[in-house]
Amino acid sequence: MPRALLIVLDSVGIGGAEDADAYGDVGADTLGHIAEACADGRGDQAGLRQGQLHLPHLAALGLGLACEASTGRMPPNLAPQGPLKGAWGYGVETSKGKDTPSGHWEIAGVPVTFDWGYFPDTIPTIPDELTTALIARGNLPGILGNKHASGTAVIDEFGAEHMRTGKPIVYTSVDSVLQIAAHEESFGLERLYELCRIGRELCDAYKIGRVIARPFVGSPETGFKRTGNRKDFATPPPADTVLDTLTKAGRSIVTVGKIGDIFAHRSTGREIKPNGNDACLSAAIEVMKDLPDGGFVFANLVDFDSEFGHRRDIPGYAAALEAFDRRIPEIEAALQPGDLVIITADHGNDPSWRGTDHTREHVPILSFGSGLKLGAIGRRESFADIGATILHHLKITGYGIGRSWLPG
Repeated sequence: MPRALLIVLDSVGIGGAEDADAYGDVGADTLGHIAEACADGRGDQAGLRQGQLHLPHLAALGLGLACEASTGRMPPNLAPQGPLKGAWGYGVETSKGKDTPSGHWEIAGVPVTFDWGYFPDTIPTIPDELTTALIARGNLPGILGNKHASGTAVIDEFGAEHMRTGKPIVYTSVDSVLQIAAHEESFGLERLYELCRIGRELCDAYKIGRVIARPFVGSPETGFKRTGNRKDFATPPPADTVLDTLTKAGRSIVTVGKIGDIFAHRSTGREIKPNGNDACLSAAIEVMKDLPDGGFVFANLVDFDSEFGHRRDIPGYAAALEAFDRRIPEIEAALQPGDLVIITADHGNDPSWRGTDHTREHVPILSFGSGLKLGAIGRRESFADIGATILHHLKITGYGIGRSWLPG
């Protein structure tokens, strides 16, 4: 029986979303702008990388062709230089919002048709009744921040006061999130998680998609640094996802990275959560070596988004893409005859764009595996086509929303 591996390159959008104007993102193009910056020297960084964006394996799978189909232009150095090795296309998001749950849920067959709740870009941003309840139930002396902010900047701004007073740093962004940052040692990691569980319950009334724990370490003297112990407390999907369908069918499921958090740990099988792109990819590859027939591995590589997109770090983003590209042969080596691999994204986060937030974009869809028909799969009118294709490949019938691109 065939197996499947789905890898989400978090935030690697390829421009062109028709409704980008509704989100203030007309002209955003994560991958295209990174490639252009690398071509003109803005992607160079001493000791990290230099020169044109070099993604030969992804280009051979059709990445540049997907970009061209999405935006009408081929990014520099992304045209395939030899025989095509994959099936390629691009996906159009139908969900409302441009955040992680919207993209991942739609990939898994549940587009978001309702409006998420958001906190206004005011100071304070959080409603008084929510703040009061969080302080009371969390037994807190108060909170700091209470505004829209960059996660690293807000820790630099309030980290010292947080350690002195014991008040956690609470902030948000243009996404449907409440984020709580606290020092792992002086405040306590488990205490932070428990506070976020309280926040999750309180945020349900506001339709907030995620409450995110943002632990950090360090001191005012040495500086502060976020750790890999981030945890997302998401509201659960409103209907059965691909994961639920496979669980009911008795299939083996392994989720890697923050997938478990995104789906509120429902039908997420064996969860593996290493820190960083390389570690997550290594875990997914290792699991594929002995995954049972009919099994499914669902992995998210978050560093593209959290470390480079939000921080508007073009060289870092480019280097991370090149690091992933170099490991594609390892993915291929872990496959068995009949396996299917799909590489995609959940939204954009253009590091050349204004601000620090996600961007509304199309996403690439690249697939490969023995026996797969190569070439264009075209414009997919919903990310849900990805989930439908996985169920089709795994011989699950009645997959509802989404259209498989596989024959038969």
